[in-house]
Amino acid sequence: MRWLLLSLFLSFTTLLTAQNNQLAQQYYLDGEYEKSAELYLDLAKEKPGNSFYFDRYVTSLLKLQRFDEAEDALKKQLRKRPEEVALYVKYGQLLEEKFDEAGAKKQYLKAVEELPSDQYRITQLANAFIGMTKYEYAIAVYEKGGKLLKKEGLFSYNLGDLYRRKGDVEPMISNYLDALKAQPKRERQIKSYFQRYLDEESLLEAQKQLYARIQEGDDKDPTYPEMLAWVFIQRKDYKAALRQARALDRRLDESGERVLQIGRMAANAKDYETAISAFDYITDNKSPADVFYLEAKREGLLTRRRAITDGYNYTREDLIILETAYEEFLTEFGTNPASARIAIQLAELEALYLNNLDKAVSILDNVVKTPGVPDDIQARAKIALADYYLMQGEIWESTLLYSQVDKKFKEDILGHEARFRNARLSYFRGDFDWAQSQFDVLKASTSRLIANDALDLSVFIIDNLGLDTSALALQTYADAELLVFQNRYDEAFAKLDKLKVEFPGHELEDDIVYLKARSFVKLRRYDEALVAYQSILDNFPESIRLDNSLWALAGLYENQLGDKAKAQELYETLFIDYSGSILAVEARKKYRELRGDAVQ
Repeated sequence: MRWLLLSLFLSFTTLLTAQNNQLAQQYYLDGEYEKSAELYLDLAKEKPGNSFYFDRYVTSLLKLQRFDEAEDALKKQLRKRPEEVALYVKYGQLLEEKFDEAGAKKQYLKAVEELPSDQYRITQLANAFIGMTKYEYAIAVYEKGGKLLKKEGLFSYNLGDLYRRKGDVEPMISNYLDALKAQPKRERQIKSYFQRYLDEESLLEAQKQLYARIQEGDDKDPTYPEMLAWVFIQRKDYKAALRQARALDRRLDESGERVLQIGRMAANAKDYETAISAFDYITDNKSPADVFYLEAKREGLLTRRRAITDGYNYTREDLIILETAYEEFLTEFGTNPASARIAIQLAELEALYLNNLDKAVSILDNVVKTPGVPDDIQARAKIALADYYLMQGEIWESTLLYSQVDKKFKEDILGHEARFRNARLSYFRGDFDWAQSQFDVLKASTSRLIANDALDLSVFIIDNLGLDTSALALQTYADAELLVFQNRYDEAFAKLDKLKVEFPGHELEDDIVYLKARSFVKLRRYDEALVAYQSILDNFPESIRLDNSLWALAGLYENQLGDKAKAQELYETLFIDYSGSILAVEARKKYRELRGDAVQ
């Protein structure tokens, strides 16, 4: 019975304390400091070990400007609990409220001076200073606390945060790097802070500090070299990042994965030279049986191709060298499920750049017939094969392959791609009604690119189909488009010129100029392309091709003609004057990129 009564009494007391705590909190938040002071005093007497209650009691008195009462309470508490050095901070706050700056400073310094060798008290005192935004005192507390506890790096992360709040970059970096060494699990947080708060100059400071630490440190510890490589990546210095990655790969006898990642980042940033060096490092230093060897070989080929073809700045000799590299790869590994993507790339090189359609068709026919090739890769091979058959004029072979992919991947983007190309083939052949109905369906595709292309062709057919009863002008234009697709440019230009003569003043005039402009770009006749696109801007102010022409013209100035200022001007015109265009968002990104902004 006694134990039961005692248990009930303790439960009641605990419940009452909790209720008083909630009530005191509510009074404090509502600004009823008389009531909160009274309740917090009772709670502090009841729970003398809970410093929060006493702190809130004194704070309530300060809010009421009952300074003498607060000072008496603080002095008594300090006599009772001298180890609670955070009380000196509250005392200093009281003196600041009384405009005694000198007295307040004395109490703050005393708090630091009396700091015990106790991690909890150290953290408590630092937090008290942080709560009052007195970061210098908090820094002094952590620095002294680290010495007292003789634990190197224990408070480095806290110090990094404090210097960050103060905007002191050099010591912020230094302490965060100390923290990284002492607490590697903090890596993600530290990188996040560096990304958010370090500009180019600050990243150079981090680079300098890391260099110094690496020279003085343990050769086997990868912490700082890894961070240095990361800093190089933030600065987009992929060459230097690759140097660090290769050194780490050798030192730690790794598989080449980190080098492969740097190569991919460099390739995405169009630093093709560095990317190729990364992939070549793996293929030169790893065994063909190693996990990343084949991937590096594949990506090395793809990057070499991009380096040559991205800007249309290549010679036939460049293409032959690339062709040889692809053929050597397929000779080494054969045509199989693992190398099928490479074979598809070689076929594209043959068809679109070396004009060897027969060889492209033969390569893809082999891929399609190879057992074990994944369905999606086989489907891509069939779509490409259908394209090349169409380029050869094999209409039925082409539509059959498109239909096979469409049927197998009906609700997939691959199926949508095949359906779009089949509909475009019908457009080329003059079956405009059926093509237009298919384009209408594809406007809802999950692929933005397919949806946009389908929308453009649907609108184009509707706008031009009813302009003459025979639809002869539209058919002539579609014939010219097919000739361009087949790389028969002279015939296409002749067809377009004939169209212009036979249908003077036709609504297709701007489309004729636009198709010629696109063809000139493919032929690397950039000056003629520039004149053609500019002609659309100058002579066809109502054309639906205006936004596309602006985008293409800006790209010409940026990539082929090297006039970044003019490109920036055109991108700005596009996103301001044609804000409803699907290209406006991309144009704004390009504008900011050329202006030097950090584009996310």
